[in-house]
Amino acid sequence: MTQSQKIRPCLWFDSNAEEAAHFYVSLFADSRVGAILHYGEEGQEITGKAPGSVMTVEFQLAGYQFTGLNGGPQFTFTPAISFFVVCETAAEIDTL
Repeated sequence: MTQSQKIRPCLWFDSNAEEAAHFYVSLFADSRVGAILHYGEEGQEITGKAPGSVMTVEFQLAGYQFTGLNGGPQFTFTPAISFFVVCETAAEIDTL
């Protein structure tokens, strides 16, 4: 994406943000996984995440930036938010 994106959605996962990011980028052209940050020793008693486990994953879908956060089970995906994908053909819809 050539222009700056002012808003970057952050998707909350329990522990599979990296797996989800790789799946999402496999679906869309102009997509890639970027930086992956890991939990350290600090704050382990608060986060409950093992040191070295994935904390955040930056990824790009069709030129748009997203962040995946492995934040734990406190929040889960719900139908409260939707991302609409504009498709040009029925074949593209079937593919996605």
